[in-house]
Amino acid sequence: MLHEVAGSEAVLLVMLFPQLAGLDIVSVEDLGGDGIRITARSGAGSAACRRCGQVSASGHDRYLRRLADLPCGGRPVEIAVLARRFRCPNPACPAATFAGQLPGLTACYQRRTPGLRAWLETAALALAGRAGARLAAATGAAVSRHTLIRLVRAMPDPDPGRVAVLGVDDAATRRGHHYATVLVDMATHQVIDLLPGRDGDVLADWLTAHPGVSVICRDRAGAYADGAARGAPGAVQVADRWHLWHNLCGHAQKTAAAHRGCLQEPAPAAPAPGEAEAGGGLARAIRGNYQQVQDLHAAGHRPAAITRHTGLPAPAVRRYLRAGSADELLSAVLAGPRSRPSPLDPWKPRLNQRWAEGCRNATVLLAEIRQLGYHGSYNAVAGYLRPLRRAGTLPPAAPAPPKARDIARWILTDPARLGNHDQRELARARQTCPHLDALAGHVTGFAEMLTGRHGDRLDHWLAAVENDDGQPGLHSFARGIRTDYHAVRNGLTLPWNSGPVEGNNCKIKHIKRIMYGRANFDLLRKMALLN
Repeated sequence: MLHEVAGSEAVLLVMLFPQLAGLDIVSVEDLGGDGIRITARSGAGSAACRRCGQVSASGHDRYLRRLADLPCGGRPVEIAVLARRFRCPNPACPAATFAGQLPGLTACYQRRTPGLRAWLETAALALAGRAGARLAAATGAAVSRHTLIRLVRAMPDPDPGRVAVLGVDDAATRRGHHYATVLVDMATHQVIDLLPGRDGDVLADWLTAHPGVSVICRDRAGAYADGAARGAPGAVQVADRWHLWHNLCGHAQKTAAAHRGCLQEPAPAAPAPGEAEAGGGLARAIRGNYQQVQDLHAAGHRPAAITRHTGLPAPAVRRYLRAGSADELLSAVLAGPRSRPSPLDPWKPRLNQRWAEGCRNATVLLAEIRQLGYHGSYNAVAGYLRPLRRAGTLPPAAPAPPKARDIARWILTDPARLGNHDQRELARARQTCPHLDALAGHVTGFAEMLTGRHGDRLDHWLAAVENDDGQPGLHSFARGIRTDYHAVRNGLTLPWNSGPVEGNNCKIKHIKRIMYGRANFDLLRKMALLN
């Protein structure tokens, strides 16, 4: 239905569609399910040539432009404009004629108004292709997902400007296969570039092309340290404090696992070495194998040749070569296996109690503890009961030592945040094992240095760790700090950290999810820069 527009109606239309201001509105047509069409005429008397810039008032002709506009009331809106074409007055201009553009309504080679294009670009950046297309269709501006992706690719990159403090980290474009380097302006917390690869060369090239970076925040990766040194030799490198603490936690947990057996409750005494030797076979076999392996090794044979000659397993040959004497190996065997955490440990007191009550069926006992929450196998239960069947009597049950992760958690947690039970267990562990006590002291000293940013204490802390012979795990941590000493000291002194970089890394992961992993690197880069 076509409707001629009167003067008052034109005012209302301009209020609804401000981009029509300055045009002569001719008619409004209801297209039913296809939306609304507004026909208008351009009254511009002159325009500037987009190639040479000269203004012309010499008209050439008029032509009809059909533009998709922002929807109104959930219905598509089409604006049909009778636009003017002008003659260029510059004889040297390659454009003999040019179209006059209407600000806020038309643009060169565009079939959408700037308002609709900006709305679609916002939807594409927030939701990517498929989800953005569904939202656009629901609001009355139906486009395909490919159109939204093309709009994103056509958007210009933002200008990063001069970056004084730069954050660097890697991000997985395809985890385990392809990685990229994320660069963040630490002053604005905005991603300024996404580079393919995560080696030092890409970072060095970017820093060379963008001089002016004075501080570089990074993790402990050696590639970024080398790239930053080559690309910006005068910049101060700052190692992230969270990564330092994370590295220390890993070494602390390894030390706790190595000394977990020190917290084992006393178990029934094992037979003395003399009793074992009187029994015969075991002691004589260990001494004979040890002597044979040592003789072959002294003759110049390699461990693989010794394994073939003696028929012993390769791990056993390595143990015989590492041992200082046969008595050392014999003592280790008589002491029993190392104390390792077992899924059955919490239910061993229950099994001992039921065994003492006369229940000797492993299947029945397995069913009972599974009702209490046990998820392990039948073989573990049967293996635990097998020595009890041979002995015929019930040995006293010794409680399992704390798990290594629990010991590490007690040591690594602020004492003020530990509960009463955890504080008692930590005190008992420190009193029982001097190695765990020394570990807790070193961790506390590093935590105070980290939270208070006392980088001046780093040398004293490193010397204390390196002089403690019972902390091989911390020795490895200290060697890593020595190789990156200046960056670590700056990280423990300066206020900068990689928190904003990690946050943007999480945002990039979210962008990958909304694009269903089907985007090329150039599109992922655009989405990261423009969001």
